[in-house]
Amino acid sequence: MIRKSTSIISLLVLFFQVEAQLPPVFDNEHALKARASGLTYTFLTPERVVWVSDDTGNTVQNISSILKPGNRQADLIKGEYLKLISTKDTLPGFILDFGREIHGGLEIVTTISNEKPAGRVRLRFGESVSETLSNIGGEGGATNDHAMRDFIVTLPWLGSLQIGNTGFRFVRIDIVDPNIQIEIKEINAVFIYRDIPYLGSFQCNDERLNKIWLTGAYTVHLNMQDYLWDGIKRDRLVWVGDMYPEVMTINSVFGYNDVVPKSLDLARDLTPLPGWMNGISSYSMWWIIIQHDWYYYQGDIEYLGQQKDYLVNLIRLLATKIDPSGRENLDGRFLDHPSRNNQDAIHAGLQALMVMAFRAGSDLCQILNDMETAEICNRSIGKLEKHIPEMVHSKQAAALLALSGLVKPEKVNSEILAKNGVHKMSTFYGYYMLEARTLAGDYQGAIDNIREYWGAMLDLGATTFWEDFDIDWMKNAARIDEIVPDGKVDVHAAYGQSCYVGYRHSFCHGWASGPTSWLTKYVLGVNVLNPGCNKVKLEPHLGDLEWVKGSFPTPSGVISIEHRKMPDGSVKTSYTAPDEVEVSVGRN
Repeated sequence: MIRKSTSIISLLVLFFQVEAQLPPVFDNEHALKARASGLTYTFLTPERVVWVSDDTGNTVQNISSILKPGNRQADLIKGEYLKLISTKDTLPGFILDFGREIHGGLEIVTTISNEKPAGRVRLRFGESVSETLSNIGGEGGATNDHAMRDFIVTLPWLGSLQIGNTGFRFVRIDIVDPNIQIEIKEINAVFIYRDIPYLGSFQCNDERLNKIWLTGAYTVHLNMQDYLWDGIKRDRLVWVGDMYPEVMTINSVFGYNDVVPKSLDLARDLTPLPGWMNGISSYSMWWIIIQHDWYYYQGDIEYLGQQKDYLVNLIRLLATKIDPSGRENLDGRFLDHPSRNNQDAIHAGLQALMVMAFRAGSDLCQILNDMETAEICNRSIGKLEKHIPEMVHSKQAAALLALSGLVKPEKVNSEILAKNGVHKMSTFYGYYMLEARTLAGDYQGAIDNIREYWGAMLDLGATTFWEDFDIDWMKNAARIDEIVPDGKVDVHAAYGQSCYVGYRHSFCHGWASGPTSWLTKYVLGVNVLNPGCNKVKLEPHLGDLEWVKGSFPTPSGVISIEHRKMPDGSVKTSYTAPDEVEVSVGRN
């Protein structure tokens, strides 16, 4: 168990050594760090060469030299460096793999044995190997939306160039012009991230779950840039509804981080009422729910007080969006992309979210001593409870109806969520489906969903979780870290809908991190009872697991926890906690 604060570098070494075939991510030879603007820049040597356009050695020479760690400094030494030699008929190129998804760009160092300038190359960043083989607007719909990932640059003579700012794991480099030679000393990925410790941890006797927990944490970590983004390649924006799973992961892994209030405040300041955040009514409701849970985990009453005016006026606006029958009549209607064409499901989900938002709002207003607005919340809940929508065979709608209490969780689970395995799950609302199964007491069903659904992305070579995923994509699918073999399906090019068709699909989306906070809360068993975590109840639900251990960050320090299943089926719990945190132990 990781009991001390763990940096991203040491933690990812552990992460990628979980399976023997995965190389270490960082070591002192492969990574050099520099700091700027509160973010850390780490320079990574490629892990492997995926593909070379010419394996004869005529137009691509000394390709293995690019895998040797360097010092990032151009010099006057002539050596055995990578040479790309173009002809009138051949423009050589290659694809590099940096071992895991990262956010940042590329640094190319050239040698003295070049023209002035060295020449032009085309760079294609990819979250999959196949994305680096694509063209903008071509088959698979590759784009340069939000972040440039396909462009041409001129390399300097005897110097270096840093270029690119996107999410990627793979890079393809090709000479652009015929009849030139370019010699390259080094190619490094420029990895940009917040250098913050992983205070939370999770380990159990199932390595698949361990890797899923860590992958979710890493996915969110990459999106913790200047603001809390939705994705590091595409949708590098603050989408408030999408933030909820990310914020819960931050609470479970990193503890307090200013990227959360900074992003919540940005959304507030960009959205004068009566507008909806991101133009979506449900996202303004998620803002209220996030504020509630952020306060309970972090206990910052001063920050909560700064939200009072906006919070109260938003609540009063929402209270006008209920018709006399108790039915919501919101505009800006959206839950998630897979449910976007099911208007009945959207209505059911919005009805439930209204209840959830008013319930959170009532609690916050009482904390802020605004009993008048708290009573508006309570009256609004009473009105909404008069209209109970149907679940309409939608796992998204059913999950929210259970979480709101409008429909009994046991009914939701038995009739909708426990049927058809992980079919019709989504990476965003899959988190709420897990939560709803929990309310029904079906912890084992949720654990099985995590293994099958999120684990399937890992089986395809993912190192971060995706914007969307359908279990049917596994049929005859190629891994994303290889050139697609004949007869196999390229999952990146072939699938997707709405805003994530083909290669536009983001393979690092923070809203997909739900299993990380779920495993911490329900398997490690950490339940926050009071604001600021000064009271915590440990109530583990191990399901078919034999043991689990880990840590959880509180504003007062880290709690270390271990649960072991005894021969009689009981669970033995041990823990250490800061003096300021009162811990009780429950039993499953």
